[in-house]
Amino acid sequence: MSLLKIASGTVYDPANGVDGVIADLWIRDGRLVAAPADGSVRPDRVIDASGMVVMPGGVDMHCHIAGPKVNTARKMRPEEKRGGRNVMRRTATTRSGTLGSTPSTFTTGYLYTGLGYTTAFDAAVPPIGARHAIEEFEDTPILDKGFFVLMGNNHYVMNQLKANEPERLKAYVAWLLNASGGYASKIVNPGGVENWKSGARNVSSIDDVVHGFDITPRQILRELARTVDELRLPHSVHIHGNNLGLPGNWTTTLDTMRALEGHRGHLTHIQFHSYGGSAAEQSTFCSKVPELAEYINSHPNLTVDVGQVIFGQTTSMTGDGPIGHYLHKLFGRKWFSGDAECEAGCGIVPIEYRDKSLVHTLQWAIGLEWYLLVDDPWRIAMSTDHPNGGSFLAYPEIIALLMDRGRREEMLSRAPAGFRERCSLADLTREYSLYEIAIITRAAPARMLGLTQKGNLGAGADADVTIYDRNDDIQEMFSAPRYVLKAGRVVVENGELRTAWPTGDPDDPHSGRLLHVCPEYDQGCEQDIQDWFEGNYSVRMANYRIQEHELGHHEVVDIRRG
Repeated sequence: MSLLKIASGTVYDPANGVDGVIADLWIRDGRLVAAPADGSVRPDRVIDASGMVVMPGGVDMHCHIAGPKVNTARKMRPEEKRGGRNVMRRTATTRSGTLGSTPSTFTTGYLYTGLGYTTAFDAAVPPIGARHAIEEFEDTPILDKGFFVLMGNNHYVMNQLKANEPERLKAYVAWLLNASGGYASKIVNPGGVENWKSGARNVSSIDDVVHGFDITPRQILRELARTVDELRLPHSVHIHGNNLGLPGNWTTTLDTMRALEGHRGHLTHIQFHSYGGSAAEQSTFCSKVPELAEYINSHPNLTVDVGQVIFGQTTSMTGDGPIGHYLHKLFGRKWFSGDAECEAGCGIVPIEYRDKSLVHTLQWAIGLEWYLLVDDPWRIAMSTDHPNGGSFLAYPEIIALLMDRGRREEMLSRAPAGFRERCSLADLTREYSLYEIAIITRAAPARMLGLTQKGNLGAGADADVTIYDRNDDIQEMFSAPRYVLKAGRVVVENGELRTAWPTGDPDDPHSGRLLHVCPEYDQGCEQDIQDWFEGNYSVRMANYRIQEHELGHHEVVDIRRG
């Protein structure tokens, strides 16, 4: 029962309304606790944080770090792994250098920790690949993590929509989350992935017909959003919409937002869904963020993360098979496409964002526009859709751009001709404060995910804490925290890892937990699920479900309250 004190730091804890207040934090048994009532109590260790910035550990709510898709991408990119570098080195070359856009499991854990992040969620795992993802999580040190389960093109889901069986749909969604060890319901290009897999044309609107099921993407969106709300899951339905990356897709995005009226919804990597113009006329490509942000600002049922583009080499990996093929044709690079039986698909392509390209520069600007035009920072979360827009290692660079208008203007001065007429970035003067940065990187994603013990420094919260030296160079400051504490243990000190992994103890909380949900459901529906399952899958239902002993060190997160 050791007691640790972080003394005299300048604390930014938005979840508790603390904005740059000099204060002490006390930690016991992996949790933040109130200061001892007896002033004579002496801590076992004191970290002097005088003059330093103290924030909760970072929370990445949308990344791709585990599972079959990510592992395939690692095998596709051997050119990124040659040479080797110190995994704690955080420079621009790291993002596109030999660590690569798809680092190994243990390197991923160390790199996130070295940035001050303690929690990360993989955004797209087919339930049939859940066992693979969980095993990779077990090999990813320090971080607490979870994953979102792909459901938007699941055959059983679409069969229940066609049959108008909402109760059976609700039972199946709950059963699937239990069976896979997942955290939330994920939709990717609803109906479009299934159409493309079956040889039909990808959908182009939310009212197109899904081949073989006679339903529409609109039905998938609305009914899964309704189902998630009725199950009271901690996180809303997590949506990768139709027409990702295509000029003119902003109208589809707006239709998707409107379709969610009356329900919670999280629109992910929103930058990739905010394009004006026409595919036939590349010269018309432009930003439509002002129109979409206006809708978000007036509809509190919706939240977003950005999917910021960063210039350089990276890897596109997505559950959206059609866009994978589109990027393969666009870049002329090697390509992988995979189908997950009756559940999902994926596409993987190495890509490069070039600062000399007008389109790529606009994509970069559109991401920044989202941060600067959404009024309420509690409804927008930082992401690069790692690695699709770039590596999570770019977060310090993005923070610096948000906090320093002059830095943005310096980059805009090098933008290709025609750039300023196609977006509003040059006209935006807003600069983020440290308090707002703590919101979008910590408190907001934790709140969106329904994780009450993450993203805050109140008594009872997980003792995940990041301490930064103040530095006029914001990017450098956020690239190299002085201390990082995970569950009350100092895992980074003076910028260096201070923890060995694995510890040998499978229940060691410092090795990270799998966070998942176990919603209740009508078990009378299991027979119908089994009958359908045995007639459609290549594995038996008994071998499909993850057993508790396979979850490793895990924690069930309570369903949404109130």
